[in-house]
Parts: sequence; C-alpha cells; structure tokens
Amino acid sequence: MSEPLHYRSTRGAQHAARIEEVIAAGLAPDGGLYVPEALPPLDVVDFDCGGTLADTAATLLAPFFRSSSLAHELPAICREAFHFDVPLRPLAYRNDASVLELFHGPSAAFKDVGARFLAACFRRLRAGTKTPLTILVATSGDTGAAVASAFHGQHGVRVVILYPDGRVSPRQAHQLGCFGDNVQALRVDGSFDDCQRMVKAALNDTELQRRVPLSSANSISLGRLLPQMSYYAHASLAWWYRHRAPLNFIVPTGNLGNALACVWARDMGLPIGEIHLACNANATLSDYFDGSPYSPRPAVATLANAMDVGAPSNFERLRWTYPHDHELRLQLHANSVDDATIAETIVQHARDHGEVFCPHTATAVHLLDSMGVTGLPWAVVATAHPAKFDSVVEPLIGRHIEVPPALAAMLQRPAHAEPMSASDDALKAWLAQPVEVSQAVAG
Repeated sequence: MSEPLHYRSTRGAQHAARIEEVIAAGLAPDGGLYVPEALPPLDVVDFDCGGTLADTAATLLAPFFRSSSLAHELPAICREAFHFDVPLRPLAYRNDASVLELFHGPSAAFKDVGARFLAACFRRLRAGTKTPLTILVATSGDTGAAVASAFHGQHGVRVVILYPDGRVSPRQAHQLGCFGDNVQALRVDGSFDDCQRMVKAALNDTELQRRVPLSSANSISLGRLLPQMSYYAHASLAWWYRHRAPLNFIVPTGNLGNALACVWARDMGLPIGEIHLACNANATLSDYFDGSPYSPRPAVATLANAMDVGAPSNFERLRWTYPHDHELRLQLHANSVDDATIAETIVQHARDHGEVFCPHTATAVHLLDSMGVTGLPWAVVATAHPAKFDSVVEPLIGRHIEVPPALAAMLQRPAHAEPMSASDDALKAWLAQPVEVSQAVAG
C-alpha cells in the first residue's frame, strides 16, 4: 500500500497529521493552517476526458486521501457532494472569454462545493460517534449558508454561524438564520475579521475544546479548500481538450481560499495559465502584489460584502506555497475595484449585453474589461447568483432578478439570529453553555 500523504502546520510544528485528523480539527494545534507536505503532481492524461465534475474531483483528490480511511469512499463522497453543474459558459460579448458559473448549488454560491464535500467526509468520519461536535463558521456572507445547507440535520453535529451584523445582504442574512434544528446563527456587532478572530480563538482554546469539541468549516479548513480545486481542474481540462491551450482565470477574492485553490491546481500540473485576483476596496492583497509589504488592516464595508476581508487567512498558506515575496509576486496579479466601478460594471453589462452579475463577479468582469484583448482565453469566476444581492443589483438594472428555486425555498422559511458582541470571551461563554438544538426556527 502506498504511503499516505502527511500534513503540517504553516507555522512549522513538527507533528505530521493524516487527512482524517486534518478534516476533523480544522485548525492546526499551534494555530496555523494545515498544508500538505508537498502538492502531488498530476498530468492531463491522468483524467477521464469525458468525466463528470465528480470524476475529475475523485482523480484530483485521490493523492491527498491515499491510504486513509476515506480513500475507498472518495468517489462516493465526490458524487454525493458534486451533484450540480459548474458550467463554463461563453461570454456573449467577446469570443476570448467565458464565465465559470459556481452558483448552481443549494445556496447559490461557490461555497456549496467545499461545504458539501466536507459534510460528506464528516458523515463518514463520525459514523458511530456519540460525542457531539460543534462546527464554527465565520462568514462574510456566503460560507455560512453553504455550510448550514450541507450539515443541516446531520446527527451529532451542531453548526454555529458568526456573521457581521448589517454587513451582509438581506437575503444572505435570511439564509444564515433560516435553517434552525442543528444550525444556529449569531449576528456579531463587528466585522468579518472580528468573526474570524473569534472563531480562531475558540478553536485554539484547549480547555474549551475539552468541554465542547469544536471544528471549523471555513476555508481555514483544508477539507473545504481541497475540493475547491476540482472546478478549476474540470474547467481547465475541458478547455484543454477542446483547444490544447491553458485557461487563464480571474478570481474574485476576499479570504483567498478560492484563489488559493486555483493556484494549487495549477501547481499540481493542471493546464491553468495566468491567475488574476479581483479585490474590492479592501486592498490588502492588491497593495501587496503591487510591491508594498503585506499589511493586514481593518475591513471596510463594500457592495461586494462577501469579499470584505482586511486580513485574509489563506495568505498564510500562500506564503507557505511561495515563501519569498519576489517568487510569490510572479505567480499572481491583483487589482482592487471600488464600489462606484462595481455599480457601473453591473449597469453597463446588463444594459449593453444582457449579462447580470453579482457585485463580487462584477469585480472580475471589470478586470477582464480593463485588460482588453490579450490574445489569451480568460474565464471569469462567477462566485454567487445575482439574486442573492437583489437589494444592490435590482435598483441598478431596473428590473427583477429571477430567484433560483433552492434559494426561493430558503427565503420562504422564517429566520432568526442571536446578537453577539465582537468579543472572543463572549463567544467562548456562549459555546460553553449546555447545547440545546432547536427543532424549529423562531420567527
């Protein structure tokens, strides 16, 4: 039997973990993020040229699960998680660009891919376990609903979602609070960075973990990040089989998980060319890639709220991948897009081309437009359905956006979220209370 791939912390701890431990824990014991000891190489010929997204994912992820207790289950896990399309659709107004639509899952955002894969893994890892587990999720808008949908009703698992009160769209907020049962939403009086800090502090509290076993489903969880490589692999392979050329991506990014998945897929050998990061007015990444020292800062609120991150967690993994600034800056490009430009892009494309984009996708579309014709094939990554942001998009385009059926069903449910101060101690005290999982959602 082949040797398993081991995982270590980005902060240098010597402990070598297996994939089961990595998925179960979420965060490394020293507070770092888990990374594989090395990214396993793959080749185009390793993949089924006519395979589904689930087939591509099973091939791509097999080396990461080698010799683990989940290895033989991996194809079934992928089929269970990836039951919706991620189409690469040509853009109507130019022949050198496409849109990779990642919003056809249950919560209408790309986070469904990683969340459903993680939930499928947990169902198997926790089979027969009686000790309850609490999964903490900090969300800037989309992650929480995807995780809630994926884990809703799962026996022995409680999901606790923290989101910045007033800094997500009304429909996002409704999604976060509409599940009930084993899912609880906390509206934090602060920013996403506060929510993320609170989650990390709880996960790093040994005494709290002893009393209330905790894990994470944010992109700090490697079990959620690894499957996100699958749609980049699948799209780039489809393009390669048709055109024998690598596909280039423009990725809207906030916490860097989605972009890092694209980088890792390329580093493993998938036919991916240039990668450009589209940021909103939170310019931590664009400033760094322009040559400034890396400098996390407080997040500012924007129209593209799910990207309102001033201290992206996955920069730590990106630095592990490319330890030297010069080398890292050769791998990626990053640009910031302000709210006025986001709004202008949404209006222009709806008016001139009949294309309606969410505010996050609009950041990437603007970068594509500003580059002009480059002679390269580009894929803009569409991270969420515009109907999730009706309060932003509909006034701009002057018409109603049809709501996908799964999202419409969520919006029909009553929703509730508890208030929470932006305090590490407040969250820890709340988590330490006896667990009472409601069987209904309060109005």
